[in-house]
Amino acid sequence: MRRRHLLALAPTAALAACTTPGEDPGTGGTGGSSDGGTGSSDGGTGSADGSDGGGPTDDPTTEPTEAPPTAAELLLEELEPRELAGQLVLVGIPAGTEIPREVLAEHHAGGIFLLQVWESADAVDATVSAAQQASRSDLPPLIAVDQEGGQVRMLRGDAARRTPSAESLGQEGPDAVAEAYTSIGEDLATRGIHVAFSPVADVVDPALGDDNGPVGTLDRGFGTEPEQVGECVAAAVEALDAHGVAATLKHFPGLGRVRENTDFSAEGIEDAVTGPEDPFLDSFSAGIDAGAQLVMMSSAIYPQLEEGVPAMFSRAAIQDLLRDQLGFTGLVVTDDIGAAQAVADVPVAERATRPLAAGGDVVITADASLTGELVDALEAWAAEDPANLARVKESVLRVLALKEQLGLLTAE
Repeated sequence: MRRRHLLALAPTAALAACTTPGEDPGTGGTGGSSDGGTGSSDGGTGSADGSDGGGPTDDPTTEPTEAPPTAAELLLEELEPRELAGQLVLVGIPAGTEIPREVLAEHHAGGIFLLQVWESADAVDATVSAAQQASRSDLPPLIAVDQEGGQVRMLRGDAARRTPSAESLGQEGPDAVAEAYTSIGEDLATRGIHVAFSPVADVVDPALGDDNGPVGTLDRGFGTEPEQVGECVAAAVEALDAHGVAATLKHFPGLGRVRENTDFSAEGIEDAVTGPEDPFLDSFSAGIDAGAQLVMMSSAIYPQLEEGVPAMFSRAAIQDLLRDQLGFTGLVVTDDIGAAQAVADVPVAERATRPLAAGGDVVITADASLTGELVDALEAWAAEDPANLARVKESVLRVLALKEQLGLLTAE
């Protein structure tokens, strides 16, 4: 089922209602690295006397019936300031480690994602269970993982089946992509994981090929032609959706034209070509049309959009291009802001607040020790100005709406 507008929100109305949401395990990946109800018509035929059968719509003075609040809207009203701020942070948990108690119990992080390589299904299950137990029972965490195939598979061993790289799948076509991502969706759903940080929608510049550090070098891209990549991206999104796993398009507006990996370098990460009319955006549009519920922003720089500003901090990239031009209404997340070299010189507090100011929703950190500082910054930013608080609540509502769509929240 194809749908363009996911997690659809009318922010002003919603907020008004709420205030009176050989593989290298260390390479690639994050931190290492939404379907509204359709309107209905009665479809009925007129009665024998030529009338339409009457009813409330015949009376022009009748007020339209308001839809009851969703579970997400109800829960938003109950959250304390720190809980609101915490929902906008996802925290990486490396394999072989435990979730720091304060991440969920004190900082109320919106969820976790699994870092590095997890070979044991039992270890994954134990971590998922621990995350659930440490969170409010009515505010369960999102659980996410980088699971693309090929070198970027954080779940291996008996935790998930082996799937080919995107490059190999792209050469075979959308049917092969659908088969592989069906396996990924099944495996993640079995482990209680709600979000896949995949597929990669970046189109690799053929002039760079394997010299494209973040994608081409690691065989993470479906190809070098936007239409072909878009078909593969759509197949991946639909296969994940069929198993109740939310797909994440990454890394918007594309990493296919940069030389260096933003996880490991602050140099060589500028794309001087990509702009609002670039055909390389078409693969992201295809994923949005297919129903992707999240988009991950790149930390590279795009002068044709905003000079000197990483995309994850750029209103031109997030609000103007992704939301207004491409029509995406789902959850916008950053790439890693915890350990990535691309943003290492940006003060931690700004790493939390700048994406929100630009129209984004959630920051993700591969460094769990930064969780408290990130939540502190978001809580303080929201307290500074009513407009900031409204911006935070808009994003929290998107988080909660995604959780509701994934079956994690229920209306009382």
